[in-house]
Amino acid sequence: MVAPVKGSLLVLERQARVYKHTWRASMISTFLSPTLLLLAMGVGLGSLVDQRDAPAGLPYLTWLAPGLLAATAMQTAAGDSSYPVMAGIKWIKSYDAALSSPIEVHHIVGGHVGWVLIRLVMVSAVFAGVMTVFGATTLAEALLATGPAVLTGFAFIGPVTAYTAGLQKETGLASLFRFGVVPLFLFSGTFFPISQLPDWMEPLAFMTPLWHGVELTRWAALGLEPALRPITHTTVLFAVGAVFPVVAYRRLAGRLIS
Repeated sequence: MVAPVKGSLLVLERQARVYKHTWRASMISTFLSPTLLLLAMGVGLGSLVDQRDAPAGLPYLTWLAPGLLAATAMQTAAGDSSYPVMAGIKWIKSYDAALSSPIEVHHIVGGHVGWVLIRLVMVSAVFAGVMTVFGATTLAEALLATGPAVLTGFAFIGPVTAYTAGLQKETGLASLFRFGVVPLFLFSGTFFPISQLPDWMEPLAFMTPLWHGVELTRWAALGLEPALRPITHTTVLFAVGAVFPVVAYRRLAGRLIS
């Protein structure tokens, strides 16, 4: 019997050792993604938006950057909790190999959550640096926004892992991004206030973790008054992030233990 924390740390260590050999490719995308997003949407589109009516009276680049930070954290958590999890279950069966040792399913889930949180911290720190270089915010403001961004990503680790654990075919992952992640990215307040959505869509946006994360990152970085109290946004994100790993554990245990 391995203690829960020790077992999870062993799984996390395995993830870190694998990343040691793959970090170069991931770091390219980590730097490239925020640079291109801020350049295209913040600088390019922003120059047009600023000529008319910028949100909250701020330059569009400044208003956009914290929201993009939260959305990038969501995408990172979804990416690291989908295809790598499917690989562990089905393609390379690393989870089966781990279970042949004293490692148990709850160790796998705990180590996975811990590793993705580390990845979220790395990605958010890089994005904060790029935000500063572009002049979207000061370094202090960007760093303040990284905490809510990591919390936003945390809220997606469990749900995406649970979803992946229940899939028999990997084609469901493409559907996840096409019909889940991308619509959230576009319609959760990242690029424009959700008050501009059709009336029937606004309540749907309110229920998405990303909207809570976007509101919280803008509050932390820019001091903009969020739609709800900051503690409410924080509680929603933490609750989703804490509850769904339990669901992921149950689905993964049902899949791996016969």
